[in-house]
Amino acid sequence: MREDICTIPINDVFLPRDGCPLCRMRDMLEERSTVYITGAAMMEPDVRIKTNEKGFCHRHFGMMLKCGTRLSNALILESHLDKLKTEMIPKTVKGKPDKKKIAAIRSVQKSCFVCEQVEWGMAHMYQTIFSSYVTDSEFRALYNDQQFICMEHYADLMTAAVNKGVPSKSLPDFYSDTSKLAGGYLEVLKDDITHFCSMFDYRSKGQDWGNSKDAIERSIEFLTSERIAKDEQQG
Repeated sequence: MREDICTIPINDVFLPRDGCPLCRMRDMLEERSTVYITGAAMMEPDVRIKTNEKGFCHRHFGMMLKCGTRLSNALILESHLDKLKTEMIPKTVKGKPDKKKIAAIRSVQKSCFVCEQVEWGMAHMYQTIFSSYVTDSEFRALYNDQQFICMEHYADLMTAAVNKGVPSKSLPDFYSDTSKLAGGYLEVLKDDITHFCSMFDYRSKGQDWGNSKDAIERSIEFLTSERIAKDEQQG
């Protein structure tokens, strides 16, 4: 599975120039992982052992229900529920509950097989980004030509760069370029939101909305790394 994740070419992530490229990368990894787990990997014993142990978060359960059949999801749940029943949550308890079993339950609640796969894939993509930025001038130009980098992935990139392959002599340029993609877009968002608000003043009657009409949705995307679905947008 991990070899499959690594086959995602970096250009597939950066060439669209539509939104945050790292959000696109995460979305691609999530889609591949959920399709994989509800398809070919569903009956692989080593994968099932891991999914039984880790479980899934609400977000990825939802994605699995959309991309897999109800039977495939039921089979995954069957063995996961059986592990919980056998090892963690007894039908009855005599005396005090087992602290180790309660701790194990807490651990399962905080873990997700797909989240871990995505995290692994993202860490390797960061390494590819950093090495390409340093060695490939065409990629550096493509990197700087992105629409923006969201707040979450800005923090990730700025934190990981020093440990993941950007040499000290290239760090100032990388920090500067990445800040422009996040901070420059943030400035645009702030101006658009301010303009949006001003359009509700009676003195702005008849004036041009400019690019402010979707400023709310774009701001939420920047702040949360998630796009607002069209059916969730206000009219």
